Amino acid sequence: MRIGIVSDTHDDLAAVEAAVALFEREGVDVVVHCGDFVAPFSVTPFDAGEVPDAGGGSDADDGSDAGFDFYAVRGNNDGEWAVQSTVESFGTYLGEAGTLSFGAADVGDAGDGAVDVAVTHGTSAVVVDALVDCGDYDYVFHGHTHAHGVEERGGTVRVNPGGLPIPVDGADDAFHVAVLDTDIADGSADPDAVTHCELDV
Repeated sequence: MRIGIVSDTHDDLAAVEAAVALFEREGVDVVVHCGDFVAPFSVTPFDAGEVPDAGGGSDADDGSDAGFDFYAVRGNNDGEWAVQSTVESFGTYLGEAGTLSFGAADVGDAGDGAVDVAVTHGTSAVVVDALVDCGDYDYVFHGHTHAHGVEERGGTVRVNPGGLPIPVDGADDAFHVAVLDTDIADGSADPDAVTHCELDV
């Protein structure tokens, strides 16, 4: 299974469209957004059935299908509560944080070939560290810092896909997303299964 991971797109439609295009090229099965869309209009390009038209709107049900399921958490800049209903119109909104399990025959098979993931925006480094260090998850996805990275601790891999460049020490100077290929990991958490991609926007 291939999982696209993105965060901190901050209403930049060019960045969102570049991320969606990369995820389509990579053939991801799932996309997880770690928060900070900001406004609902920057959520809709992730809808597999939505294609922007020349007038800035979208044409639904035109037969296009990006082919991925979509999950998202709330970021600290997602001030418009309509972000939730927009995500829920085509995907799954996890609130402030959530857990996902991928790859098992069914949800009840967690721990039997499943990849367990915790997702949070990452506003609190204490929460991110607690999720990584508790040992309950194979991967912890988060954003917020706008700095891409991957780190393994105690059998859990922390993944920050990055985000738009911002003028803050430690932030990336280019937009990044990540792709996790769980087949490479062969059932265990593996930092080498994560590829960060720099996108020109």
